Amino acid sequence: MSKNFRAKVINNFALNPRTFLLEIEPIEETIAPKPGQFYMIQPDSSYDPLLKRPFSYIRKSNGKIQFLCAIKGKGTRLMMNFHSNKIISMLGPFGNGYPIFKSNHISLLIAGGTGIASILSLSNEVQNKYLIYGARTRDELLLLDKIEELGDRFIVCTNDCSYGKKGMVDELLKDFISSHKDNINSIIIYACGPLPMLKAISKISAENNIKGFASLEENMACGFGACLGCAVKTKQGYQRVCKEGPVFPFKEIIW
Repeated sequence: MSKNFRAKVINNFALNPRTFLLEIEPIEETIAPKPGQFYMIQPDSSYDPLLKRPFSYIRKSNGKIQFLCAIKGKGTRLMMNFHSNKIISMLGPFGNGYPIFKSNHISLLIAGGTGIASILSLSNEVQNKYLIYGARTRDELLLLDKIEELGDRFIVCTNDCSYGKKGMVDELLKDFISSHKDNINSIIIYACGPLPMLKAISKISAENNIKGFASLEENMACGFGACLGCAVKTKQGYQRVCKEGPVFPFKEIIW
């Protein structure tokens, strides 16, 4: 089955001036994605810009796939204007997603900014979960309506205290660990967000001997490992985020 397919735009609406939620429906047979995987989307049928853009999927339901997209340049600005029923070119799913363990454990999901998209793809698949979500301001918190159903298992923070707790996600992680000392060996951390956040979470994870996995956000040109443009340094040498990742064990990454 080919990873190259066409899809129809079902919905495309702005969440704020810089981000939008895109929902598509493949019009050809596709491979089912796994949590943490991503797709490459062609911004324009004229191939200007030429390269597709990478996006983690949020969820797949009833044959439709949702994506959270942030405007970063010409390509994503074009995508924000996709109209309903537009036919677009896509590739995917790509990459290695989050490992899901069958044993009894606590899944601690941690997201920063648009990293919530990747984390939500996993949230739909695990049961005993908590979610920590942080951003700089209230306006940068996205898709809260899809998260608040977790009730007291959802912890949110903003740097400026405009919503939720004040502080950074690493501070909330320390608090969470302190309140779960009796179950610390059953915690597995899954995180996606800015690199400084992931680095801080990895350090806390190592100090407490907690297993963890990070989904890295890197610029990608091809999406399937040919261009080597998204390589990161690991204990196994340089590895490609699009091919060997985007999900890596904390302990494997050289931060």
